[in-house]
Amino acid sequence: MTGATLALRRVSPRRLATVALRQMSPRFKRRLLGLLAASVVLTALYQFWFRDSSLVEVQQVQVIGLTTSDAARVRGALTSAGKTMTTLNVDRAALERAVEAYPVVRTVEVEPDFPHGLRIHVIEYRAAAIAVSGAQRVPVAGDGTVLRGIRIDGRLPHIDANGPIGPKALDDPIARGAAAVAGAAPSVLRTRIDHVDRTTQGYVATLRDGPDLIFGGTAQLRAKWAAAARVLADQDAQGATYVDLRLPGRPAVGGLAAETVTPVAPAGTTEVAPPTPTTPETTSTSTPESTATTPETATQPLDQTPTTEVPPAASGGAAVAP
Repeated sequence: MTGATLALRRVSPRRLATVALRQMSPRFKRRLLGLLAASVVLTALYQFWFRDSSLVEVQQVQVIGLTTSDAARVRGALTSAGKTMTTLNVDRAALERAVEAYPVVRTVEVEPDFPHGLRIHVIEYRAAAIAVSGAQRVPVAGDGTVLRGIRIDGRLPHIDANGPIGPKALDDPIARGAAAVAGAAPSVLRTRIDHVDRTTQGYVATLRDGPDLIFGGTAQLRAKWAAAARVLADQDAQGATYVDLRLPGRPAVGGLAAETVTPVAPAGTTEVAPPTPTTPETTSTSTPESTATTPETATQPLDQTPTTEVPPAASGGAAVAP
């Protein structure tokens, strides 16, 4: 390493910049200072004037994604709030505050269309269940959000809520878990659920004209519902009274007739063939003259293994491979 390299390392970057500036020509220095001043002015114009000026104000607002019965009011609130903004200064928080009175709105996605357009995509909550508490019957989302006034399409499962239903969300943690189970269900199966309860086996979804689905806890709900869909589509599982989904990789089906399941020896046992009866040998030194040997008796086999029947079990269950 040379002495010149060591000397450069010891010099600070500020000192190097000062040395480089001193070595510039006066003409170059004036141009550099002019560019810096122009950039400062342009930044100030953009920050304090142009981005909030009428040159880029929002004039057209397009709202998409609404299906609620309050769609007209939600669209009007978003349009009014959007037209107070510019395409260079969109306040998403202000748009969310404009529709916070409508619980069906989960969130909004905003896309400015320079110079005067604004597109707002409304993402709605979907009703997952009907919470029941006394005389109250209120639709709720899968996360427990209360959706008063939302339009209900088709049947929804019922869940029991302990205590009065809050204005924004379910206060009962058990009811929130039941709502999560119903909310994770595929739409084609959700309409078949009659109700979701919490039992000693965990959360259980009771189907109309179908088996009970035992979920246990609320972990891996997507995987458990996928396993439930496979079992319900399996012809061999028809007639089951319950499907245990607590291990989604190996759901267990119960209530099937034993004849539909191939008998399997218990683990750790060895099957032993039934003993073959033997015919004791008869030793004789002479044949009585009155005894005659007929062709039928001569052709009969000496040994014959009897056929044993295994009585079928009365009832039982089977594990269905995923």
